[in-house]
Amino acid sequence: MAGAPRIEHLVTSGTFSLDGGTWDVDNNVWIIGDDDEVVVIDAAHDSDAVLAAVGDRRLSAIVCTHAHDDHVRAAPDVALATGAPVLLHPDDQVLWKMAHPGRRPDRPLADGDVLTVAGLGLRVLHTPGHAPGAVCLYAPDLGALLSGHGETTTVEAEAPHLEEWAARGW
Repeated sequence: MAGAPRIEHLVTSGTFSLDGGTWDVDNNVWIIGDDDEVVVIDAAHDSDAVLAAVGDRRLSAIVCTHAHDDHVRAAPDVALATGAPVLLHPDDQVLWKMAHPGRRPDRPLADGDVLTVAGLGLRVLHTPGHAPGAVCLYAPDLGALLSGHGETTTVEAEAPHLEEWAARGW
């Protein structure tokens, strides 16, 4: 039996490099699926940790919410170990090439695409801003929207900050 579809959360740590600067960062790795099949969202930093979290389940895709190096660093190694394709929005090709000049993503993501895993539909929402090809994944059956950094939160909790963030250009 496959068990109920669910979201699993893994935090990996490492560095983020951009324009000659380097920062220590934690990244969310989301694993969505059931006991048989999963997708990984943002294979960040540590391929061994990501592979351990996937375990013996079939990995059907590695989805990159954007191509900043901290979010995609482990994607090629996880793909090599599992045979899963790496999916990325084409507007982030320049960023991807900075992190992985010798490898291309396997398939493009487009706004409105629906990825299916363990009977769940994950709708791709193109959300440029943080990066040109940034995407979020909406999982209506799980009541979740998956994006980049930070703690789990709700729209209700974040609403008071929206004007401040908009003023700062976030």
